[in-house]
Parts: sequence; structure tokens; C-alpha cells
Amino acid sequence: MTTWKIKESDPTIIKRLMEEFRAPEIIARVMANRGLKSLTNSKTFFNPMLENLHDPFLMNNMDKAANVLQQNIINKKKIFIFGDYDVDGTTGSSALYLFLRSINCQAQIYIPNRISEGYGLSEKGIDNAKNWGANLIISCDCGINATKEVAYAKEKGLDIIVTDHHTPDQKLPFADAIINPNQVDCEYPFKGLCGGGVIFKLMQAVSKLLDLNDEVVYEYLDLITLGTSSDVVPLADENRIIVKQGLNKLFETQKPGLRALIEVSGLAENQLSVDGIIFRLAPIINAAGRLGDPNRVVKLFTTESYSEAQKLAHELDRDNRKRRKIQQSILEESIRKVNSEVDLSKEKAIVLWDENWHEGIVGIVAAKIKEIYNRPSIIISLKEGIGKGSARSVIGFDLFENLSKCKELLISFGGHPMAAGLSLNENKLLVFKEKFSKLAFEKLEHKDLINSLDIEGELDLNLINTSDSRFMNFLDKLGPFGPGNESPVFITRNVYPLENPKLLGKKGEHIKFSIRKNNNTLSAIGFNKGKDGEKMSNSQSIDIAYVVEKNQWRGNTSVQLNIKDIKH
Repeated sequence: MTTWKIKESDPTIIKRLMEEFRAPEIIARVMANRGLKSLTNSKTFFNPMLENLHDPFLMNNMDKAANVLQQNIINKKKIFIFGDYDVDGTTGSSALYLFLRSINCQAQIYIPNRISEGYGLSEKGIDNAKNWGANLIISCDCGINATKEVAYAKEKGLDIIVTDHHTPDQKLPFADAIINPNQVDCEYPFKGLCGGGVIFKLMQAVSKLLDLNDEVVYEYLDLITLGTSSDVVPLADENRIIVKQGLNKLFETQKPGLRALIEVSGLAENQLSVDGIIFRLAPIINAAGRLGDPNRVVKLFTTESYSEAQKLAHELDRDNRKRRKIQQSILEESIRKVNSEVDLSKEKAIVLWDENWHEGIVGIVAAKIKEIYNRPSIIISLKEGIGKGSARSVIGFDLFENLSKCKELLISFGGHPMAAGLSLNENKLLVFKEKFSKLAFEKLEHKDLINSLDIEGELDLNLINTSDSRFMNFLDKLGPFGPGNESPVFITRNVYPLENPKLLGKKGEHIKFSIRKNNNTLSAIGFNKGKDGEKMSNSQSIDIAYVVEKNQWRGNTSVQLNIKDIKH
């Protein structure tokens, strides 16, 4: 059972917005729920322009980092980019590489192997940098807690700039410069940048020192948008500007790798959105690091050959199809383990492990298990006495903070409040599970474990009867949607299905139908709502919670309701 929670808004602000915009109450309510309080206050939100980006030099140590990079560029030194293997790391690394190459700087990208090297800076990668003749290493989306590895790079005589966005530990590495908006002493006005976003700010800063045109940096917003969208950071402040402008860049990109990726994903340019990136493009990109060599991704993003890009994109797509099969197998085994090993009436966290689980897939499964059971979930792959796992959390339970309380049991850990990675010895698993579960039990209340749906309010279907209505145009301006600016969910009560729902999907897991209220008829689709369809009858009214979307089919655009929940 999902609880519907109507968002509470200040009636005074709603009334003011209704008057200033001459808008229906539901539009004013949606705006108020996003902190928009007046016509003046909302201008930058509805018009997220690149000139409103923050000065990169407001970030702590940016002056140091940009000066080190500038001197290496001027002196024609080789620059070694060390990126993470996920979408954020590979896109940020590729953007920096292409930027440096465009100004005739020698650069090389290195992405560590997830299985043999693990996450972050590695001595193997640092040795590669030294052997190549690099003078400077720049990390992307990693390195904030790599004290030992940074010291190793300095011993080798290398300069190193750490760029990251993950939560820092108390002890920072002794790098030439560290830029991370989440450092304790950093007063940068926006803390939500992804790793690629931090790289973007470094590119902005050094371009100012080199007196370059802003467009030289903006050329790579398409790649930075891929990373920002995929890393599930809040689409507020600078991220909103980056993604809004970056989606336009992605729509018209001439980069062969991005064009080939969009083609193989099945997405048309007019379907490019944050959801399209998260659910269609990101899995293909991530498949490279999960099942093979992640450096194939940077080859895809940086190649100038469309035929090579097509070959790489199809190879990654095959890996992604293979990944889906492995993922489904691990997910089914995990659910069986929950049913047999976890007492959901007493335990508020789920920690599972197995020797046959692929460590490149456990992160996706952890996210699925968290969604199903609405509890902090950790899925661990065991190999040769070492467990490597991924964790996903629910609102109210900070993973980094709570893993810090278990750090004496861990070999390593790192990440965000909502997502983290860890490794530990097999003989510490039971003790770790007990301690982590106890922390979750003490922190989370029963209400935190109940699935809930945040509702903007009740919507009159008359407002969305055409795809070019004022309300639909308002939704267009409200996007792009994602974390921190979720697609608004509305409810309408007492609607009637016009027919029995049509079952879609291999197992009939999705439904498609039409609904009627008064004189309005609209199409609706419900993903993973097959069981609800079995209970529906056109003689009985239902209450629906939904997102309003535009459906484009054969050149026609219509309004469609994407059903999130049904109450009979």
C-alpha cells in the first residue's frame, strides 16, 4: 500500500502567485512547492541561462588548481586524467580531454578496471602516468579520500589536482590542489555538483586565465549533462542550468560517439530528457565498466570516426543486454534471500552477500532491493575472502555517516548519503551486518519504511485537454525534471476506465487504457501496474495518481497520463 501525501504550501504565497501570474491554484501550488514565491523570484528558475552560473573561483582552492593547470598547458606538459568508471567519471574525463586537445595540449585518459583495481586512484594508474611522461595528474570524480595514492604520486614526482564531489573524510590527501564543493571549508554557493560538474568549473576557471571564449568550454555541456543526469544529483541551481542548456547541446551534438550512442539506445532526439539519459543511455555507458574495459567508453566519447563510434556503441549495447540477464538473476536470488533470511517486521536494513554475485552488478541490484523494500540495502559480492558491495539508502538515513560508524570493520568505503561503496573481509560480514542493522533500527522510524507518494494536489482534467494548453506549456517550462525537481504528481478522483486495460510487456507487467471524467477522455499508461489492471472495471470509478506527459507518435502529439498509483 502506498500512502499519498499532499504537499503542504503556504496559502499566502499561493494566493500571491495566483494573482501575479493570473494562474489557476494548482499552478501556483506547484510553484510554491518548489520555493518560487514571486514573479521576480521565479525568473531565473524559468530561464536557466549560462550567464547565471557561479564564478568558478568561488570554489575553495580553484585559484591553485587553475594556476597549476594553466602552467602545465603553457609549458606544453603532458596531462594525465584519472577518471572513475561510471557515467559521471567517464563523461567528465572525456570533456576535459577534448577541451585540452582543442587547445593543443597533450592529454591521456585512464579509467581503472572495476574488478582488478577497484574504485578511485590506483598505484597502477599512477605508474602508467609516470611511464607515459606525464607531469600532472587530474582526478575526476574520485580521489578525495585517496591519501595513500596521492602520496605515491608525489613520491613519483608528479603534480596532482584532485577534483571530486564525494563526502571527504577528516584527513585530506596532500595534493597540489583539491577542489570539491563539499569540503568543510569550501563556501561555494552550490554543493550539488557531480564530478563532471566540478571538472566543468575547472575548465571554466582555466579558460578565464587563458583568456578563452566561454563557448570553448560550453562545447562540452552535452557530456557534462550526461554525467549530471546519470549521477542523480539535485537538478537545482547550477545543475538545472547545465542540464537545461546541455540537453539542447545533446539534441544537436555532432560528436560521433554521442550520436552513435543515442542511435543504438533507440532514443530519438526529441525524446532526450533526464529520464531518457538515466534509463536508456546511462545503462549502456555503465555496462563497459561493469563487464569489461571501461576505457571503451572514453574511446566512444572522444573518437572522431563515426564508424568506430558505431562499432563501440553496438559493443556496449551487447554488454548491456548481457548485464540485464545477470542483474535479473542476482535480483531474484536477493529476493529469495530476503524472504528466507530477513525478518522485515523487525529489521530496518537489508545486508546480503553471495560468492556467485558479480561485483559490477551489485549496485544496480542494491537500488532495486531498496525500491522494493524501502529500506537501506547493501548487496555484497564475495571473492577470495573479500566482500565488495554497493549500498543504497532511503531519506533519513545517511549512508556515509553510518558507514563511518562501522569503519573499523571495513577495508574501505566512500560515497554519498544515498549511495556508497564498501569493501570488507569475509570474516567481518556478520558483525558488520549486525552493527549496520542496529544503526538503521535506531535511526529509522516505522513511517520511514512505508512507501509514500508526494502529491502536488488535485488536478482538473479540463486544464490538460490539449497538448498546447497553458498548463502543458507551464510543465515544459518547469523542466527539466529529476532529483530536486521531480516531475509533479497529481491526483484525480472518481475517474472511469473506458475499457479493460491492455496488457503490455513480455509478462503483461504494464497496462494501457483510457479514462473518462465528465466530458474529458485521456490516454493512460501504467508501468509495472499489471496487477492493478486485473482489478479494474469500466463500471467502477478509481482514484489515480499520475504524471502528465506529452506522447509523440507518428508526428502527432497528445496528452498522456503516466500512472504512478491506483486506488480502487
